[in-house]
Amino acid sequence: DNLLHGLAVGTSFLTNWKLGVTTTFAILVHEIPHEFGDFAILLNSGFDRWEAAKAQISTALLGLMGALFALGLGSSSDLSSLLHNILPFTAGGFLNIALVTVVPTLMEEKRPIPALQQLLAVLAD
Repeated sequence: DNLLHGLAVGTSFLTNWKLGVTTTFAILVHEIPHEFGDFAILLNSGFDRWEAAKAQISTALLGLMGALFALGLGSSSDLSSLLHNILPFTAGGFLNIALVTVVPTLMEEKRPIPALQQLLAVLAD
């Protein structure tokens, strides 16, 4: 998961600086709560704080390695098209998360005004 995120960040910066910043922001917003949850799970599994932090840092380094790998291969014209295929794949993953977890929750809204506001917010994006 972190490796793929790193590859997405690296390839998005290769595509366009603005896309790189946007992708990085989206992944951070997604990952920060996820990492806190993983940290809590590790603590509940018997890890002490230092062991849990080391485990989290080691998995986060996979993201950095993915970004560096993408940036390094981005200069090669043969592998450039392969790396650009990672962006749609990652976008599809985020769409899957939205459709599987967020949309069903939105569908539970019974009041018409908030439901319409949510629909408009989704369509505006």
